[in-house]
Amino acid sequence: MGSRSTETTRPSAFWPVAAIAVPLISLLAKLRIRGSEKLPREGAFVLAPNHYSEFDPLVVALAVWRIGRAPRFMAKESLFRVPVLGWILRSTGMVPVARSSSASAAKQTLMQSAELVKHGRGVIVYPEGTLTRDPDMWPMRGKSGAVRLALADGIPLIPMAHWGTQEIMGRYQKGLSLWPLRKPVDVVIGDPVDVSDLRGRAGEASALNEATDRLMKAITALLEDLRDEKAPAERWNPSAHGQKETGRLDS
Repeated sequence: MGSRSTETTRPSAFWPVAAIAVPLISLLAKLRIRGSEKLPREGAFVLAPNHYSEFDPLVVALAVWRIGRAPRFMAKESLFRVPVLGWILRSTGMVPVARSSSASAAKQTLMQSAELVKHGRGVIVYPEGTLTRDPDMWPMRGKSGAVRLALADGIPLIPMAHWGTQEIMGRYQKGLSLWPLRKPVDVVIGDPVDVSDLRGRAGEASALNEATDRLMKAITALLEDLRDEKAPAERWNPSAHGQKETGRLDS
């Protein structure tokens, strides 16, 4: 998988967490990773995976750690005020996201993007914002959080897809399916999505929609390859089906 970043080779708050989490997750999931060379070894990136199980973040974090980067997610700002948990989130460089007005959100995005570039960090953002509502667990309509971050400072926007996590923890399932252990989970990372032509229009809704559409197409194509089947021609839109989109961390 090539050289590892100093994020994983240099002592940090990630080490004690990884020492506990990596063996436990590996006991449940046997990861098969393709395209690991497409995740930058140094510098900022925005990694955008599909999302269909509550267990997904653990699989994504393990894949990113094994490739050699530190897995940082966007987390609700309120969690940073929780004792102990807040310290862990800050120590590992997780990115806070607030429920705020459009103007405040835009300003926050610029600050977050600049911080990623300044410190050479990557962040994992679920462009769907929550578990997909698609009946067959294909990626649904995306939100603009991931592309906003990428467009702000020209950060590489990396699509990712995985399949198999549902065998460990099904969508909306409360517990884990422990047996058999080490269920196979396939992970694939794609080429960066080119949104360079949209940077000058990063504040326009039409540009954000176009960038998000490109990203969701890239993620869906990767998942089609993993599942060896075609996704529906039209992505699932919860609003059109009378479904409430809860649990969003981006907008």
